[in-house]
Amino acid sequence: MLLLKPNCENCNKSLPHYSKEAMICSFECTFCKDCVDNVLHNICPNCGGNLEKRPIRPDAVIEKYPPQKPV
Repeated sequence: MLLLKPNCENCNKSLPHYSKEAMICSFECTFCKDCVDNVLHNICPNCGGNLEKRPIRPDAVIEKYPPQKPV
């Protein structure tokens, strides 16, 4: 199950479970779409992999499967 990290690892923008702006790599590094497009150029700075749109976790299951707590 995806961790659904709550913030962009580059700019710290909030990325809640319903965000359409969240992008992830295969290791679940999480960035906002703006940073991916304009700063990272679709390359994860941690692993070198590409970044894809993170799926949205529906509200109906968010209590049972909550996102990761902010660090």
